[in-house]
Amino acid sequence: MKKTNKIDKERQMAYDSLPPSVKENLSPEEKELFLSSEEWPEELFEKLDEFIVKE
Repeated sequence: MKKTNKIDKERQMAYDSLPPSVKENLSPEEKELFLSSEEWPEELFEKLDEFIVKE
């Protein structure tokens, strides 16, 4: 998994807009992946499934 090591402003806004209960269920590592990784692990997709728009 590649990390960009840079937090994307749009991703930060998306993270901030998540319900508190969802954010509380993310580990610190998952939060970091959410904010800066080019690819997410399947577990993170599963936790965020209801918030992901599939194209």
